[in-house]
Amino acid sequence: MSVVLGYDESPGAARALRIAIEVAAAFEERLVLVYGAAVPGPTGEEYRSHYEAIRQAGRTGLEHAVTEADRAGVASAVEVIDAKPAQALIEAANRHAARVIVVGSWGESPMRGALLGSTPHKLLHMSSVPVLCVPPEV
Repeated sequence: MSVVLGYDESPGAARALRIAIEVAAAFEERLVLVYGAAVPGPTGEEYRSHYEAIRQAGRTGLEHAVTEADRAGVASAVEVIDAKPAQALIEAANRHAARVIVVGSWGESPMRGALLGSTPHKLLHMSSVPVLCVPPEV
C-alpha cells in the first residue's frame, strides 16, 4: 500500500506534505507525490509551450517534497500525470493501492468549493479511496 499526496507548493499543500509524511512513516509505506499537469487549450504551439512549462513547474515543486520525505526517512516516488489534479490523484491512488489520498485545501468555504470545483471537493465525491483534506495553517 501507499500514501498518495497531491502537491503543488500552495500553502495548503505545505501542511499536507507534513501530514502525509507522518502518515506514511506511521504505516511504513511509500509516499507517492503527485502533480496533475492538465494543460489548457487542445492543440497547437500554445499547447506545447504550456505543456512543458506546467510539467517543469510540477517537477520543480515535487523536488522540495522529495527532500522533505528523504529527511524524514520516508521512501517516495514522483508522478507528474497529464490530467487534472483530482483525476491524476485518483489514477495514482488506484495504481499504487493507496491507503489514503492526502490533499491540502486553501481554506475556502464548502460552497465555494462546490461551485468552483476545488480538487478536495472533487476527490471527496469521486474517490473510492479515503481522502484526508488538510486545512492550511491558521
